[in-house]
Amino acid sequence: MTTTHIDGVSVTTQASVYFDGKCISHGITLADGTKKSVGVILPATLTFSTGASEVMECVAGSCEYRLEGTQAWAKSSAGEQFSIPANAKFDIRVTEPYHYICHFG
Repeated sequence: MTTTHIDGVSVTTQASVYFDGKCISHGITLADGTKKSVGVILPATLTFSTGASEVMECVAGSCEYRLEGTQAWAKSSAGEQFSIPANAKFDIRVTEPYHYICHFG
């Protein structure tokens, strides 16, 4: 199931812009203090590093990803998600705009 709406949040209005504008996100904080980010990745192949563990939920589009130390790419499409451990790196390959919600830790 794809998340289409998040109620009761505080939004950071200043966007986080990464990789020369290929990834743009906004931080949100839920009433219970849970933090997430909502954003889009434009066509590119990028490498991200995590601090906390993350679950990437695909809202629209699709991507391929691979965890550091693996050779195989896996696909994630709308309505699907994948997990990244804390203190890890992962590659993400996008050929169309990939809209996501990043659920931290």
